[in-house]
Amino acid sequence: MRRTLSTPARIAALTAAPALLLGGVAATSAQAATPRVSETGLTATTTASGTTAKLTVTSSSCVTFRSLGVAVRDAAGNNLDFPQWHSNARVCSGGLTLTASRQFPAGSYTMFGAYLDTAGTWHNLAAKTLTVGGSSTKPTPAPTPTPTPSPSTPAAAGSIPAGVASSSTPIWSDEFNSLNTSRWVSSTTTSYQYGNHNPSDNKLDWLDPNDVSVANGVATFTAQPSSHTLENGKQAWTTGLLTTEGSQEGFQVKTGDYVESRMKLPTGQGAWPALWTWKNGNGEIDSFEYHPDNPNLLELTNHVNGGGTYYTNANAIKPGGWVTIGTKYGANSVDWYVNGVKVYSDNTGVGANWSAYLILNLSLSAGQYHPAPSGSTPITFSVDYLRVYH
Repeated sequence: MRRTLSTPARIAALTAAPALLLGGVAATSAQAATPRVSETGLTATTTASGTTAKLTVTSSSCVTFRSLGVAVRDAAGNNLDFPQWHSNARVCSGGLTLTASRQFPAGSYTMFGAYLDTAGTWHNLAAKTLTVGGSSTKPTPAPTPTPTPSPSTPAAAGSIPAGVASSSTPIWSDEFNSLNTSRWVSSTTTSYQYGNHNPSDNKLDWLDPNDVSVANGVATFTAQPSSHTLENGKQAWTTGLLTTEGSQEGFQVKTGDYVESRMKLPTGQGAWPALWTWKNGNGEIDSFEYHPDNPNLLELTNHVNGGGTYYTNANAIKPGGWVTIGTKYGANSVDWYVNGVKVYSDNTGVGANWSAYLILNLSLSAGQYHPAPSGSTPITFSVDYLRVYH
């Protein structure tokens, strides 16, 4: 979820698929150069349990994509992609075939293969019509974990994964027994175009310190409709955010640190919680982003040097469920952990001298990539603790 102020809309990294270019890849001199990538097969089969797509892609010479998958748009242009995107996908002349599954409401959609190249540019392949009949259930990603977790075992309760830190004692932490205003700022962030709101990133947010509360060792972020009107004319929701940027302590995570948080995922449509980093218009590593319309999926992204994936696990990730998410900011690879198990390594890292402030917040989608809130019922997101180790 890119939040650069110079970008008027959310840039696709892995959290949003590319804009639809019907008829295939737009021809430019860069794209016309070798290798030539082609979508040689795209089919979909729908049963009572959902829709399964099969995509085959070939290349005139071997090439590795940062991500490859099947994108889907509904009639209104909303993003309903199959969540099983393949990271570091190597495609040669013999072709690469992948399958992906999820559920869709009955209706007609446009689907197409898409890939993210090593330069960070999205390419859309040939589009086809996907027709789904019968079930009217909401889209639900398939429960198969993607990518497959490493063969390590989950960490014991209260411990951190082996090897991620030199000490089991945090160098900085908040157990949320109270709201510590010397370490957190809740009224503004430089990651938002207007300080307390950021409509250009498809957000309905309007920051209000009163929407962060602490009780019984848990921080609760609450979003609710407000009287504020955004620059694009949409009605804002007040919501909560905590950042170390601008605080008295001014704490920053650095290369080699491991950050971990236990949180209860929201259930309300439009919720967009995240734990991420930011500094000087850059430095963004998303420990996670979550949208209840993809109820079993986390978005894990390195915006510093490029990298990321969708991670799907119906047992660990669900609306209203508690989950522990950790991130190791390695110089050469950022590693993500879910409930103590490493689930993804980007093999790009943050470099030797990276540092950034922490941000923990509940955003509200404005509807471009994920559904906006419906009705006026407040939406909440809860956090048990946030700890940093080195």
